Amino acid sequence: MKSILAAVLICTSASSIQSQPYMANGIKIGEVTSTTTIIWSRLTRNPQRNLNGVPFLLGQVVARAEMPNHSSSDPYWGQVPEGKTLGDMVNAVPGAAGAVRLTYGPRGTGVEKVTEWEPVNEDLDFTHHFKLKGLEPGTTYDFRVDGRGSEDEITASVESHFSTAPPRNDPAQVSFTVVSCTRWKTMDHPDGNNVYPAMSELDPDFFVHTGDAVYYDHTHPYATHIDLARFRWQRMHALPRLLDFHNRTISYFIRDDHDTWQNDCWPGQENRMANFTLADGQQVFREHLPMSPKTYRTTRWGRDLQVWFSEGRDYRSPNPMPDGPEKTIWGKEQMAWFKKSVAASDATFKILISPSTIVGPEHISKFDNHANPNFKYEGDIIRDFLAKHNVVVICGDRHWQFSSKDTRTGVLEYGSGAMTDVHSTMINNADLSMIKYVNPVGGFLSVTVQRVHDFPQAVFQHHDEHGKVLNKEVLDPNLTLLGRSITKE
Repeated sequence: MKSILAAVLICTSASSIQSQPYMANGIKIGEVTSTTTIIWSRLTRNPQRNLNGVPFLLGQVVARAEMPNHSSSDPYWGQVPEGKTLGDMVNAVPGAAGAVRLTYGPRGTGVEKVTEWEPVNEDLDFTHHFKLKGLEPGTTYDFRVDGRGSEDEITASVESHFSTAPPRNDPAQVSFTVVSCTRWKTMDHPDGNNVYPAMSELDPDFFVHTGDAVYYDHTHPYATHIDLARFRWQRMHALPRLLDFHNRTISYFIRDDHDTWQNDCWPGQENRMANFTLADGQQVFREHLPMSPKTYRTTRWGRDLQVWFSEGRDYRSPNPMPDGPEKTIWGKEQMAWFKKSVAASDATFKILISPSTIVGPEHISKFDNHANPNFKYEGDIIRDFLAKHNVVVICGDRHWQFSSKDTRTGVLEYGSGAMTDVHSTMINNADLSMIKYVNPVGGFLSVTVQRVHDFPQAVFQHHDEHGKVLNKEVLDPNLTLLGRSITKE
């Protein structure tokens, strides 16, 4: 089986067009370890998004702050014209019933495994997750996902490949990229953001999205219903550049506020999203992405790298609650897990990837993360622990690229910044003493863990939208800075 990186749509006769499913959202490869992975798939009614669909209406939704905190007889709050369905709307990617199967095997061995045909789940937006176990470490697997409707004939296929993480004693070179904040309104290319082909040029081993992969509470259609939240994922991940990138790149996703529910959200917060709830947002995230059982988790990539992904929305206290020992973002269970797993790790470089800032500095007006004074108690506990165990932080959420060093503990933090220039802003804080690099531009962060003459080093690079390196910092295993270069515009 050869490896093909794009979707292959197999057309049938005109008489079966209404019932045959397609795969307009491609596939995603996620949660890879040395022995496991999850392949995500979704069956769709049409081979691509509805480019000639009907525009959304302004309707009753003037601004998200004006959404009444009660239900409506119109679940979409007047955003869909009368007599139309979501499938009629511009960029819609409605799902379709049918079944999928997976064929996979180690490259070059001639050995393949084929799963049974599994029906996609209509209650989970016609998606299916293939959970693979017992894989070989450091091995490339070719695979194909087939889809069919009620007939036996295959109507859509996607072929690709992935490589499992190297074994924990292998000093392999590993590279990955990190982004944040993917907003439809601020895209810099109609086929998807420029960072996607730029990241593909680097051929990373994996990719991390730190959150706000879609925005439920900004611009139309507001996610006033779970169907409109699903719509956000469907149209974003039917864009050609995203299809190409995710069809061939391993991904790990983290949730933040806008792709969980509403701005700066916490459990029990007043609902400003009409018929759409926090529980709905948690469900949709799992529907549309390959995810581990817990949204906080860790993965090991060879001898020199271990990465932790934290959950910042599900366990937090209300932002206005007085700070102190009982106030939390992580919750007791996640905190205990993180401390135990970090202390047990013998990886050369330990990196925590957080949906929001831990070191900062932050906007002086923000009150939503560990770099803010209203979460200082728990923030100090985390920063002290990170310093003790030489853990580097990478964060999303902030719309400026930065690197900083905590003045009290010495903890290093790298912010990926927003994905586009138009979505970027500059930090508003009088005290920038922690900042080593800051830039209000769009782009992404790349990290390479490698050995030079058998000496481990980690290279952190900020890139602009098109991949140009703007800031480069090289660290040794003690997190001592070996070199820095900043590109002047």
